Amino acid sequence: MHNTPLRTLLSALLLLTAPLSSAGPLRDKLQEWRAERQAPHAQIQRDLAYSSDKQQRLDLYLPTNAQQAPVLLMVHGGSWRLGDKGAAAVVDNKVKRWLPKGFIFVSINYRLLPAAAPLEQADDVARALAFVQQQASGWGGDPRKIILIGHSAGAHLVSLLAARPQRAYDLGAKAWLGSVALDSASMDVEQIMQGAHARFYDQAFGASPAYWAATSPLRQLDKTATPLLAVCSSQRSDSCPAARKFVAAASRLGVNAQLLSQDRSHKAINQDLGADNAYTREVEDFMATLDSEVARRLGVTP
Repeated sequence: MHNTPLRTLLSALLLLTAPLSSAGPLRDKLQEWRAERQAPHAQIQRDLAYSSDKQQRLDLYLPTNAQQAPVLLMVHGGSWRLGDKGAAAVVDNKVKRWLPKGFIFVSINYRLLPAAAPLEQADDVARALAFVQQQASGWGGDPRKIILIGHSAGAHLVSLLAARPQRAYDLGAKAWLGSVALDSASMDVEQIMQGAHARFYDQAFGASPAYWAATSPLRQLDKTATPLLAVCSSQRSDSCPAARKFVAAASRLGVNAQLLSQDRSHKAINQDLGADNAYTREVEDFMATLDSEVARRLGVTP
């Protein structure tokens, strides 16, 4: 069998139909196969430890001959209790889009419920950011040019750090360029918890009003906040109102905060980012405003 596309397709099918007992190694093989197709010249390093827990790991995608490369640090979603750094919707289109433009892409895991609550998860993101900043020069990256991206629960965590970056600084991180929050409805946790809400919010935020305030990006927001683009799905009733409220409050403080509404599902907001579409280009327009070198690599005039 010398037909390469057919051979790779059969290999993928074998991986998908293999016994669950070998799911871990086979999952890794499938991720490698996907990554080779999306970024055939990338160097990939998996499960780098940024702290001691087995969940505190990240995957590194390096472009060829990286030099002073900006870094995109991705935080997956999953209701604070699910998700994985290697999921196709988290990685594939983003790696395919931005590695050829000379960006380093990092996707992280973090401790999940019930082992770690949202504040501890935000601290994990901060630790990962600090680790990436410490290591970036050795990868051919620029530690001063890092953009955080988070989806769903990951967008909440990214927004929480963006709203009050001192939390990240206290854990060793330095200033980053800005953040992109992909469809978080949890900008005002206090409002959510005081009204009718899904049960998974109770599992994440508990019954303490003090904890609701501590985990609410809107309540934590102050004038030291870093730039943020809040992408929201107009197909949901709660996401865009929450994002709009945060952006308005940030703007009143003089913080660079922008809203991008999309007629896409919650899943598509994440999965479609990086595909060749107007949505990706609008996100890139925001990224280009953060730094001239980022703008140059994106081919955008800020």
